[in-house]
Amino acid sequence: MNTSKLRLLPTFFAIALFAIATQWVLTQPLSAQDAAQTETSDEAVAAELEAAAQEKSLIDMYKAGGWAMYPLTLLSIGGFGLIVYNFMAIRPEPILNTETTVQIDAALGELDVEKAKSLCLENPSPATNIIEAGMNRVDVDNYDPEQVKEAIEEASAEELSGPFVLINYLSVVGSLSPMVGLLGTVSGMVKAFNVIEAEGAGSAQALAGNISEALITTASGMIIGIPAMFFFFFFKNRYGKITSRIGRVVGDLQFTLNKAIKNRA
Repeated sequence: MNTSKLRLLPTFFAIALFAIATQWVLTQPLSAQDAAQTETSDEAVAAELEAAAQEKSLIDMYKAGGWAMYPLTLLSIGGFGLIVYNFMAIRPEPILNTETTVQIDAALGELDVEKAKSLCLENPSPATNIIEAGMNRVDVDNYDPEQVKEAIEEASAEELSGPFVLINYLSVVGSLSPMVGLLGTVSGMVKAFNVIEAEGAGSAQALAGNISEALITTASGMIIGIPAMFFFFFFKNRYGKITSRIGRVVGDLQFTLNKAIKNRA
């Protein structure tokens, strides 16, 4: 197992631990305790037995959440997949390709532009693709640094926008999940008021089911949305640091090329 894979192990362990902890919390039984328990010990024991009979598992809660649990399930799967993918993709080495850029710097120091281009083609990455775009506009006999700079800026806008799209999708998951949960809450409360209108306030069991649906969807939306928003800002900041390093690397290569052309003249 190489070093990069070893560095990912704590990340996967943290995700797995978070998922297990969340599932454990959700699988704890919900005790539907009677708020109007009275004076005698016999009534207290009866209330406890009734509460134990009404315990709900994770599957029971999922079913009680109603239709909103289906889109929330899709959002949770998408959010988890995006988190795992970004942990693997948003890393310095796959984006910067440091080993190749060192070889390119050596080739430009010798004014071997063709070798620098071939290195970029053989080792594709966002950094080398940007460098290749600049090298395509290099004319050693009639060198114009402004043209090279413009090519690099154009390629940077194109190359660096791609990985950020998948980071932005985490923001979508984090924003939509609480909204879908709130929509499920509204749906459950509407059903509860419809029961009150049709049967009166005495139908406690029907009211409890509808209110349970409302609360479960709200909690599910927040459980999905909070980690998604956290990891959105986490990956956004990490990617910002990596892209700033790309600017410095490309700037150093331009300096090496400018110096080599001046020494040649």
